[in-house]
Amino acid sequence: MNIQRPGPAALILASLAGIFLALPLIAVVPISFTPSRFLTMPNGALSLIHYRELIENPDWARSVLLSLRIGVLTSIIATSLAVTFALGIWMFQPRFSGLLVGFVLLPMIVPPVVSAMTLYFLLTGLSQVSGLIGYDSLLGVTLAHVVMTAPFAVVLILVALAQVDRRIDLAARGLGATPAQRAFRIILPNIKFGVATAALLVFVLSWEEIGVTLFITSVDTITLPRLMWMGVHDNIDPAIAAISVVLIVITTLALLGRMAWQASHRH
Repeated sequence: MNIQRPGPAALILASLAGIFLALPLIAVVPISFTPSRFLTMPNGALSLIHYRELIENPDWARSVLLSLRIGVLTSIIATSLAVTFALGIWMFQPRFSGLLVGFVLLPMIVPPVVSAMTLYFLLTGLSQVSGLIGYDSLLGVTLAHVVMTAPFAVVLILVALAQVDRRIDLAARGLGATPAQRAFRIILPNIKFGVATAALLVFVLSWEEIGVTLFITSVDTITLPRLMWMGVHDNIDPAIAAISVVLIVITTLALLGRMAWQASHRH
């Protein structure tokens, strides 16, 4: 097999494009070390006061923990619903499966502001029934995030199911396996990586969600993206640059770890 490798010109252009895209992220690093109380490049002196603020200010820890809880709950619920829906479509092939898939994918098509307004009215209505799952509550935000992220999980799981040979399901059915046995013992083991990818994607989407969250939260449920938005909108807090650097470092380490894991499994 002849493997075509990119030439020097292609590598140079790709490197320049990568540097251009990374420049905004790189610019955040020196800003996070500024001794000033507003966003600016450090003028000869470096300071860790904004990193100390991340540790000393309990609001940051609360928002991170809240975002983690919402992200994990959203990932579990949305992925479970997506797996159930996708398995039903794949195994039973209902007559209007295309229409059902299109209906589930609507949150991906509808403008976010429309979804945000719809969820706002839904959660304010639920608040009159129970404050636990209404406006500005942990479960209310989780419900909104599930609605917004589940379609992405459905797409990934349907793609994973498209790679599964239907004959193994037909063979299991011919041998008398129940739908539950076929789903849990035959199909799910073959799409476990797709399910894991969907769960991770849902968590990331929930972690960074801000558009809908602004509409459905006020003062009690302050996620990390909302706290960062408040810092930019209200007083341009340089601690935002510090937390951004921390998130960039964590993401970079996670990607490097994933690359190392893949490389070790290839060899």
